[in-house]
Amino acid sequence: MGTPGSDVLIIGGGIAGIATAIDLLDGGKSVTLLDRDGESAFGGLARESFGGMFFVDSPEQRRQGIRDSTDLAFRDWSSFAEFGADDVWPNAWARAYVERCTEDVYRWVRGHGISFLPLVNWAERGEFRPGNSVPRFHVAWGTGKGIAEALIAALRGHANASRLTLRFNARVEQLLLRGGRIDGAAGRDEHDGTPFEVKAEQVVVAAGGINGNLDRVRQNWHSDWGRPPEVILNGSHRFADGRLHDATVAAGGVLTHLDKMWNYAAGVHHPKPRKPNHGLSLVPSRSALWLNWKGERIGPQPLVSGFDTRRLVAAICAEERPYSWQLMNRHIALKELAVSGAEHNPSIREKDKLGLLRDFLFGNHWLVREMTENCVDFVTGSSLPQLVAKMNALQGDSAVELDHVRDAVEQYDATIARGPSLMNDEQLRRIAALRHYRGDRIRLCKFQPINDAKALPLIAVREFIISRKSLGGIQTDLESRVLDVQGQPIPGLYAVGEAAGFGGGGVHGLRALEGTFLGGCILSARLAAASIDGRTSFLKG
Repeated sequence: MGTPGSDVLIIGGGIAGIATAIDLLDGGKSVTLLDRDGESAFGGLARESFGGMFFVDSPEQRRQGIRDSTDLAFRDWSSFAEFGADDVWPNAWARAYVERCTEDVYRWVRGHGISFLPLVNWAERGEFRPGNSVPRFHVAWGTGKGIAEALIAALRGHANASRLTLRFNARVEQLLLRGGRIDGAAGRDEHDGTPFEVKAEQVVVAAGGINGNLDRVRQNWHSDWGRPPEVILNGSHRFADGRLHDATVAAGGVLTHLDKMWNYAAGVHHPKPRKPNHGLSLVPSRSALWLNWKGERIGPQPLVSGFDTRRLVAAICAEERPYSWQLMNRHIALKELAVSGAEHNPSIREKDKLGLLRDFLFGNHWLVREMTENCVDFVTGSSLPQLVAKMNALQGDSAVELDHVRDAVEQYDATIARGPSLMNDEQLRRIAALRHYRGDRIRLCKFQPINDAKALPLIAVREFIISRKSLGGIQTDLESRVLDVQGQPIPGLYAVGEAAGFGGGGVHGLRALEGTFLGGCILSARLAAASIDGRTSFLKG
């Protein structure tokens, strides 16, 4: 079955595809947008995300008195990325992002009615190498769901909406190459298998990464992490399977850095799974003890989130059994337990200011109850022996040793009891440092002992590595044009968002500074649209 041609065909209805379409409609182009998912899921993985975005020298930073600059941001980015000598395009994209993110991403989303919480979060500070020197993680008021809905409304309500064709449940399998130029795509209906073909003068691949395909995640597992764990949870989109990566290679494109991934260390099974191995990514509680599969405290450098997410994954994967436990109590959980994403942050998602204030002041009782009662990976106990017995019952063996757990807890609690001037423990030193920043202090306990009779029950959380984002992908230049093996643009073919490693086939390098995923989707999309429209002034920045 054929579909009438458009100026541009966009494959993928996530934030990158939507942003591309909006800018193309601004320029009067006719656009066909195909998405493999149903219409109710329009917006892709961004709809489920927390909605954090990385900006440099933003109005929110300035109001907090945070002094930031593109030079500082690029230095931080390069430190975390550890770019190699051959990473010409990723390095160029990194420079472009830090220089353009505030003007061309922040102001663009603000123009579509998206706002941000006034307090900027400070993620990925760096541990053994510098990360974010200052807070840059801006949380959207409404989470990723709010971002997706605002941009979808802008797309559907566009003055040129009559030039837009939306088609859902359309699985693209092949890019059409004629006369040395990409001029369309072919595929099948996701439900009934009916074949289709769509023609266009330009084609934009915006179909996400590979991390929803756990087989491909294992095949591309980074050597730093050793062998991939037996259990990996899926926190990516169910259709992020690399199908369009393969189609791009078949059309002459190049894939780079597929072993670069942004996975998380604290994944738990979703209480209400919607796909195989469906996982949730916890924001690890900083006051919890992070233990290995035997109940020993992981070290010698204790694991604390917010400094180097990749190092957390590496440390757990280095264990004989690559999963972990976090041990806390109810008081810690109420103050610090969080789940990344829109689904488990209803106060921010629904823009409920009173609810958000209540959670900050009195603890997130709803979330703690939801996870302890409905997530299989949470166990509770009134004593350490009871808790360890439940941990072993959950795992189905006797791997967790009470003596290990008791020793870790007693040593940690005894250090707290000596007082702040004698807290010779790296985790506690980090907590003390974190509490100097207001954005962390409001969600962080003040030196809370674990085995505290006033803070029971004890809570243990079994955590797995969770697959999330592809940092590598289709190689592109700074106009989001797909490059061939000679480094030349393939006529008619573009790639944006996670499909292109958020720019250049790997703009983040080895690590991300967080909040750069949604922003990378939008910037790469806008540059693709500008290239198609011939807007050289925008391409030059």
